[in-house]
Amino acid sequence: EVQLVESGGRLVQPGGSLRVSCVVSGVPFGDYSMSWVRQAPGKGLEWVSAINFNGEITEYAESVTGRFAISRDNAKNTLYLQMNSLKSEDTAVYRCAMGGRQKIDDYIYLGQGTQVTVSS
Repeated sequence: EVQLVESGGRLVQPGGSLRVSCVVSGVPFGDYSMSWVRQAPGKGLEWVSAINFNGEITEYAESVTGRFAISRDNAKNTLYLQMNSLKSEDTAVYRCAMGGRQKIDDYIYLGQGTQVTVSS
């Protein structure tokens, strides 16, 4: 059974930093590209970032470029998203997804998500 479990979300002040994690089980993690997607209140899922199987290639949505950094530790089956200079518009449920950048509807496996709230 494929499982993706996120953690690390919390309330953070504007301008602050936060790292969220996703532990993957049930598949050979190191064989797959991975992505982060997010869903803000009242909005649909939005692709945020992707990383290839060995971490050498990364991509970012324009809205987070220069502020967020995706990484992975294949020995720990874990995906990370380091978020810096957080803004109120980054408030969302952050979910990890198996696969690289693609249409949101094409992701088959996603985690349940972790809530990130940016507010003073």
